[in-house]
Amino acid sequence: MASAILLKSPEEIEVMREANQIVARTLTSVKENIAPGVSTLQLDKIAEKYARKCKAVPAFKGYRGFPGSLCVSINEQVVHGIPSKKVKLREGDIISIDFGVKYKGFFGDAAITVPVGSIDSEVQRLIDVTRQSLYEAISEVVTGNRIADISRAVQTYVEKNGFSVVRQFVGHGIGQELHEPPEIPNYVRKDRSPKLMPGMVLAIEPMVNAGTADVKILKDGWTVITKDRKPSAHFEHSIAVTENGPIILSSGTEGES
Repeated sequence: MASAILLKSPEEIEVMREANQIVARTLTSVKENIAPGVSTLQLDKIAEKYARKCKAVPAFKGYRGFPGSLCVSINEQVVHGIPSKKVKLREGDIISIDFGVKYKGFFGDAAITVPVGSIDSEVQRLIDVTRQSLYEAISEVVTGNRIADISRAVQTYVEKNGFSVVRQFVGHGIGQELHEPPEIPNYVRKDRSPKLMPGMVLAIEPMVNAGTADVKILKDGWTVITKDRKPSAHFEHSIAVTENGPIILSSGTEGES
């Protein structure tokens, strides 16, 4: 990760909006195919095929050796679940799908968590709180605020609802690299955080656990699970900071305008 925060021009932000709209449409397409009996590899293939049809390249495939185009994380899996033909969705599961593309030299990145059929009401509340915590964060994406204001919005909302935020994985800047400065934690750190300036583009991604915040990485070197095996949810949008407030570049993943 480079050390400087790179500001984007309005023209570059428009290209990033195009990239993120491909991501949003891909996630919608994947979501429409989520059902009991479907393998996570089938979902991965849907995502890759759709992105390539849009003349975009899946961003995660081969990134630091990751084998899939889509990160598919089920139930207690937090992030970075590897698509597999052996893993099939079951009624009552929840699945977090995280996807990114590279398009015209810029990256897009977003994530949603989706129920598989009918799910437990408390698990649905976990999904709802995680999604809303993202929008609480986005409301703080105002010129002159700091990254810590975004972090505080997520942490406060999540914890007042009785859930915990993952600390080992954070959001990030995004642009011509998938991960750029600054880091965007979902909890308040003690160190001074950068001020928000027009031209910054941020991938904000709350990861919220039903139980402990503690996680561990499985032997595959990728899949992150909750230590207590309780479920986890994940939502992400790529957001441009402007003089007139936040622009959700990846809008459309949850049916928003």
